[in-house]
Amino acid sequence: MKWTLKAILASALLCVSAVQAQALEHGPQAPDFTGIEQWHNSAPLKMAQLKGQVVLIDFWTYTCINCIHIMPYVANWYDKYKAQGLQVVGVHTPEFPFEHASANVAEALKKYNIRYPVAQDNQYATWNAYNNQYWPALYLVNKKGQIIYRHFGEGDYQQTEDAIRNALAQRD
Repeated sequence: MKWTLKAILASALLCVSAVQAQALEHGPQAPDFTGIEQWHNSAPLKMAQLKGQVVLIDFWTYTCINCIHIMPYVANWYDKYKAQGLQVVGVHTPEFPFEHASANVAEALKKYNIRYPVAQDNQYATWNAYNNQYWPALYLVNKKGQIIYRHFGEGDYQQTEDAIRNALAQRD
């Protein structure tokens, strides 16, 4: 399939620039990572082994400009809070055919200096398990494995960081 500018722009509408955030008082259990073609920067992870940690799941793709804009924030939160129990997991879900290539994803990880685990979700299995619809999308999971916060698009960085800090401060 040849990608025209019109097709690319239409597809890019899923790449959200509007801020959409939602704190959930008692969220659902976070689905497991499923259908992952390859893990980068980590051995395969399961949500069960991450219980007891706060997990920030970042659905992204390396050509989405909004995803690129939030990368420094996600990387900073990982560096700043990993010693306190935060685990960031990127879920790279491709928008375009060339984004399915593991070598291209690995190159993007180097380019953007992403050091946290990244699951390559080429078949959208994890994306669908979360009923996700957007790039970028952040899901914050508490120590009990429940989704307690969601954010779609750019912005509200302080609100997201506050949600991370609050989740880390909660007792097990």
